[in-house]
Amino acid sequence: MRTSPLTVGLALTAFLATGCAQADQETSDGSASSAPPVSQPTASPSVTASIFMTPAEGVGAVTYDETAVPEGATSDVQVRVQDGATYVQFTGTSLEADRDFGAHVHTEPCGAEPEDAGPHYQNDPDPAASEDEPSSDPAYANPENEVWLDFTTDEGGSAQASATVDWEFREGEAQSLVLHEQHTMTEHGEAGTAGDRLACVTVEF
Repeated sequence: MRTSPLTVGLALTAFLATGCAQADQETSDGSASSAPPVSQPTASPSVTASIFMTPAEGVGAVTYDETAVPEGATSDVQVRVQDGATYVQFTGTSLEADRDFGAHVHTEPCGAEPEDAGPHYQNDPDPAASEDEPSSDPAYANPENEVWLDFTTDEGGSAQASATVDWEFREGEAQSLVLHEQHTMTEHGEAGTAGDRLACVTVEF
């Protein structure tokens, strides 16, 4: 667990003040997902709370687009593992208001460049994927085999999103959460893509 009392306080205070919650997962065409809700694990969470900074100022949580993710915006990532299932929740504050974001768990920690976070973490890796051609096959690039946390911010720039998958991360192979410029696509050849990488949070999954 890597938790800073200051950043946790900032994130939780801002979130409680806004009363924001992300209700329904959306698909790439903007319609609400019809997937049935999955019960959340009840184990104590691991919490990573951070403040977004520019790459020159830190690598814990970095912004590559200060319009979408202003310096000083906050991130709170909670991870719970129980009975072979993993629950991940993202809470953000002071992001760009009233806009869509994609968000996925990636394999490498954040760095000075957006691509430093590597590709999406996959429970069952796509054998056809490579460093130059990441997985875009919906048989592998999907929210059951990856962790997708797409969300839309409210008028105050706050949002919350969560996902539960029926597997656990392999130790050391999932190391960041990356925010993207749009909700995640699902079509063959585009599955898993969500546009440019706007920001990144290093997380010990």
